[in-house]
Amino acid sequence: MHNCRYGRVKPKTRARFWQDKRQSNVRRDKQNITKLKKQGWKVLIIWECQTRGLESLAGRLEKFLSD
Repeated sequence: MHNCRYGRVKPKTRARFWQDKRQSNVRRDKQNITKLKKQGWKVLIIWECQTRGLESLAGRLEKFLSD
């Protein structure tokens, strides 16, 4: 998980649904990342909140692509 505060906001309605959905998304993402790595892919996850600092994002992308 990441440290963006928006990822931790508790919904006011249907809380159980959203909790289950988030957990399901985390499991699915882990499975997909594992599959991609087994196929030789490198994986970089960028959260929406990380796109606000363009210089920082550009640095992350450059490092990821050059490794």
